[in-house]
Amino acid sequence: MAMALEMNESVNVFDDPLLECSADPLTGFFRDGCCNTNEQDLGSHTVCVEVTEDFLKFSRAQGNDLTTPVEEFGFPGLHAGDRWCLCAARWLEAQQADMAPRVYLQRTHKRALEIVPLALLRQYAVDLN
Repeated sequence: MAMALEMNESVNVFDDPLLECSADPLTGFFRDGCCNTNEQDLGSHTVCVEVTEDFLKFSRAQGNDLTTPVEEFGFPGLHAGDRWCLCAARWLEAQQADMAPRVYLQRTHKRALEIVPLALLRQYAVDLN
């Protein structure tokens, strides 16, 4: 019998309610459209980004092709402009290679801060005035 996955509190980096990242394509560790997470999410899919062509090339070079659809997982493949819940460590890797996509802070889960400092995420924020 499968155990239900318990979700961590659904809050963003500001301790406000986490906003949806993307329903099309449907994203998130739980495929609920949000960057929600829990202890089983070893990749910490917590950073909501706007995917760029440069990032997609970077990710493919790191061995993670995000452009090719994977039908059995319901993954349509990503295109520049899509929003996606990215692994926090992968985002940090991309940032260090000067390939990081922009970030939606209100849509990024608080647990991302365990890997990426808020001050760094703020430098890439799409949703700050």
